[in-house]
Amino acid sequence: MKETLEALLNEALKKVELAEDERSLQEVRVSYLGKKGPITEVLRGMGKLSAEERPVIGQLANEVRDQIKASIDLKEKELEDIHISKQLEEEKLDVTMPGRPIMQGSRHPLQSVVEEVEDAFIGLGFNVEEGPEVESDYYNFEALNLPKDHPARDMQDSFYFTEELLLRTQTSPVQARTMERHQGKGPVKIVCPGKVFRRDNDDATHSHQFMQIEGLYVDHNVRMSDLRGVLDAFVKRFFGEDREIRLRPSFFPFTEPSVEVDVSCGICKGTGCRVCKQTGWIEVLGAGMVHPRVLEMSGFDPNQYSGFAFGMGVERLAMLKYAIDDIRHFYTNDVRFLSQFKRV
Repeated sequence: MKETLEALLNEALKKVELAEDERSLQEVRVSYLGKKGPITEVLRGMGKLSAEERPVIGQLANEVRDQIKASIDLKEKELEDIHISKQLEEEKLDVTMPGRPIMQGSRHPLQSVVEEVEDAFIGLGFNVEEGPEVESDYYNFEALNLPKDHPARDMQDSFYFTEELLLRTQTSPVQARTMERHQGKGPVKIVCPGKVFRRDNDDATHSHQFMQIEGLYVDHNVRMSDLRGVLDAFVKRFFGEDREIRLRPSFFPFTEPSVEVDVSCGICKGTGCRVCKQTGWIEVLGAGMVHPRVLEMSGFDPNQYSGFAFGMGVERLAMLKYAIDDIRHFYTNDVRFLSQFKRV
């Protein structure tokens, strides 16, 4: 029995040495150490041995099994190292080669304009406020002095979910909500950027969804001259120090008096050209003094407080700033267009 075990050991060690891959090594493991292997058979036949031989042969069988197992484990590690070395050689990289350039995205021009406008008004002491895009009829219209029978309430002009719920048509509801939250105590000095929705047919200058930025300043003794000064400072920062503004009388339900604000044409410097239709001026926004009724509905005493408000279209500002002739460029996600507005 002793000679048999020693022969099995020598035979197994030779096969382990000759194994060239994991598969052949696994076959050796199963052949000699498996449940049907010769060592297991030796251990099962120990009952036929004498009491003196049994512990000797048992110890020898365990030693043979441990040697074969250790040899297989060592060979397995050797084969693994060879495999790794071969893989490293085959997948070797030339670290001196130039890397592949990573295409960087660009900031959307509308987002850039929004941030630029926000920065300008934050520098003038305004805070940025936001509100829900799905708005109640009250905040979208009634709180802004647009009663139920006002023409702007036409169902064909707005996207209604119910009679009292719609997609906001302007960011003015944020002004009403903010004033209401102040509970009649000023000052309130905010700008409100965001998306708005109207039932327009899309063309080069109109879209059913667009962006607005509105502003509001309510405090004691706020005057029209304050409005002009704030807008003049904004226009010079956004369009350039050489630009001027002019105010023309107009009408808005939530301001009284109301004005349209024009900026001098940057192409012809006010002398008249095709862009400004030979007038030297380009309309950029609407503004005015907050209507006393709007102040009152939001909890402010119109005898103690006054204020001004203004609103501008982000797309219009971007079109004027970057000389873009079609509003649809902003929404078609054409990389050739968007990549022109990378920020340093």
